[in-house]
Amino acid sequence: MNARLLRSALLIGLGLFVVLLAGFDHLAARDRPVGAVAPHVEITITSVKDNTIYAGSTNLRSNGQGDHFFAGRNGQGVSLRGLLAFDLAEIPADATIVSATLRLHSSTPRGGAHAIQLHRVLADWGEGTSNAGSGEGGGAAATPGDATWLHTFFDTAEWTTPGGDFVATASAATTVNAQGFYTWSSPALLADVQAWQADPDANFGWILLGNEESNGAARRFDSRENGIAANRPQLIIVYEALPDEDNVLYLPLVSGAP
Repeated sequence: MNARLLRSALLIGLGLFVVLLAGFDHLAARDRPVGAVAPHVEITITSVKDNTIYAGSTNLRSNGQGDHFFAGRNGQGVSLRGLLAFDLAEIPADATIVSATLRLHSSTPRGGAHAIQLHRVLADWGEGTSNAGSGEGGGAAATPGDATWLHTFFDTAEWTTPGGDFVATASAATTVNAQGFYTWSSPALLADVQAWQADPDANFGWILLGNEESNGAARRFDSRENGIAANRPQLIIVYEALPDEDNVLYLPLVSGAP
């Protein structure tokens, strides 16, 4: 074979090799998604239950159906603690939660800046039919299923520690003063929500602790029963969903490959 024929054969062989390589690269690229449509989703969830537990001589007061819940110390020197929980069933089990923010509306009729802490609750609790009425700061007699200072569910189950079972370290804290909206957000609060997504059976929500040293320091928040829907407790969550296979964008590695 002369040099010209040999050179032609080599060029043809090289061309076939390039075509085959492009085909393999294209097939490999189809298994490598490089983008997806709208991977982040924001949702707003309203609380599924909230209540107030009241310390005092009987410890058997509650406010399951009232328009408000409280944290702090009322004008009569009674400590009040709010309970709050959210159902995360709307979030896909395989989603990754990337942020979480609690948003509450304070309708406290008086001013005064006080820190309100959120602590993760360690036992399930109830919201019965008690309704304090009026300003609601004094509570009402507990009804079956209500949480009280002594009970998780009145009057069939009790807290291990009166006043509620909760993690000692706060998940988040915000100073609440005049009426208006306030938010709580922190890495620890996000970790709470992520843990509840992973194990829904451990989702008992948060307890709100305020200034329990000064009379009249209680802060009042609008509950899920409040007549103004926009003022009800909200948990704002942003999560990253797994890409929808139909919306994955594939790019061939070699221009012009079939």
